[in-house]
Amino acid sequence: MRDTVKELNVDLGDRSYPIVIGRQLLANSDLSAWVAGSQVMIVTNETVAPLYLESARACFPGKQVDTVVLPDGEQYKHWQTLNLIFDALLQQRHSRQTTLVALGGGVVGDTAGFAAACYQRGVAFIQIPTTLLSQVDSSVGGKTGINHPLGKNMIGAFHQPQMVLIDTESLKSLPAREVSAGLAEVIKYGLIRAPEFLAWLEANIPALLDLDQAALAEAIYRSCACKAEVVALDEREGGLRAILNLGHTFGHAIETFAGYGKVLHGEAVGTGMMMAADLSARQGWITTADRDRAIRLIASARLPGRAPAGMTPEDFLRLMAVDKKNVDGSLRLVVLRSLGEAVVTGEADLRCLGETLTAYCSG
Repeated sequence: MRDTVKELNVDLGDRSYPIVIGRQLLANSDLSAWVAGSQVMIVTNETVAPLYLESARACFPGKQVDTVVLPDGEQYKHWQTLNLIFDALLQQRHSRQTTLVALGGGVVGDTAGFAAACYQRGVAFIQIPTTLLSQVDSSVGGKTGINHPLGKNMIGAFHQPQMVLIDTESLKSLPAREVSAGLAEVIKYGLIRAPEFLAWLEANIPALLDLDQAALAEAIYRSCACKAEVVALDEREGGLRAILNLGHTFGHAIETFAGYGKVLHGEAVGTGMMMAADLSARQGWITTADRDRAIRLIASARLPGRAPAGMTPEDFLRLMAVDKKNVDGSLRLVVLRSLGEAVVTGEADLRCLGETLTAYCSG
């Protein structure tokens, strides 16, 4: 029997949508009411398909359900993979009333969502995220896109899903490294907006690492609630929403330097959040005690605390110059004013920034 289902709403007026969280939802849901037309295209990858594709197909009784299976990995989040989705849609003659379903992690969700934003100038899509990182972050909020060799997520569109279905049972198939990567995004919400959540996480990280279902459901719900609130206030990242990128400017530089897929997104963000906390302390915006508390929590999720071997401060600066938050060539970073309060600033002291980069590029 399924546990209690948690539900919350992303409030965007006539484009609002629910996030439904619970156990065994993939095996027990009928999502056909969320499909306006008769056609469904499930987009998944070669790792997820053997595990969940048949269950996902069964969620759309009475519909024409076609599928496209992509290669697995961040290194495939590019134009050629995007075209595999368009090829399948055109070959199966999908109309403007089709609904795409993203079944998988963040790469599948971002790529399928971007395909939905582009196909016939925009069709509906549903998110069924199967990794912790995608369940708490990338499946919510409508950011879609692909990578470019010069920068991560630099090509994309805002395109909101019809709904998000989160089955916590799917996390049992994740490697431990992927669980830790997802926890980076969970911790982020406590650092940027929910100080009481930080205390809860400090007490519950061991349970989350052990995939305790009750702890996971609570962490996912609280994370999604925080993101839904921010997205409702600033859908297209005109201001507030940028705080959701705490650690991401540093993290994206790490991913680009290492080569997409070599360092997991959450691992890079974990290191990036440590760097953001360190810079915030050097600037005098938070205390060293708060910095150390943040770094301890991130490290407790078994996330790396150093840049990749061979990466230099100069590499960081070169790669961070290609960032969506930058304005007129000015570097803008998300920093902490306190634990639970993040802001975007273009006023980071270059000496302090250099000290942080040097500290995390050494050893």
